[in-house]
Amino acid sequence: TAVTDHVRKKHGLLIGERTAEDVKIAIGSAWPVPEDPELEQRTYEVRGREKIAGLPRRIELTAPEIRRALDEPVEAMIRALRETLEECPPELAGDLMEHGIVLTGGGALLPGLDLRMASATGIPVFVADEPLECVARGCGECVDHFDTLRDVLREG
Repeated sequence: TAVTDHVRKKHGLLIGERTAEDVKIAIGSAWPVPEDPELEQRTYEVRGREKIAGLPRRIELTAPEIRRALDEPVEAMIRALRETLEECPPELAGDLMEHGIVLTGGGALLPGLDLRMASATGIPVFVADEPLECVARGCGECVDHFDTLRDVLREG
């Protein structure tokens, strides 16, 4: 992941995926968050194994450092969003400008992602009230209405 790669390259420390996820949850963000100014000051201590010597070591990571580490995957999401917007029908684009985009799923929980996407696209972006549950509910709706949605859900 972006966090494991960053810690390995910048600090020479190997950490696991679970640790990287804990870091992202504790101090990760996609953009400075005005509602949480203390986030910028937060740090998180991780333990891992030195890449060269193989010995255990601890380091302290900062919130701005992790935001920079997450920059590449966040930019990839923004590129995908822009490409999708370029291909959508004009009527849908108008609806999006008026009503905005709602983020769902685990990525929606990354602080500041909505602000960064809104800044990059000029479209209002909101986080769903229960972003993790929305994905499961949406899948359930697709199953319940599969025949009606067959053309929308087709491959390709």
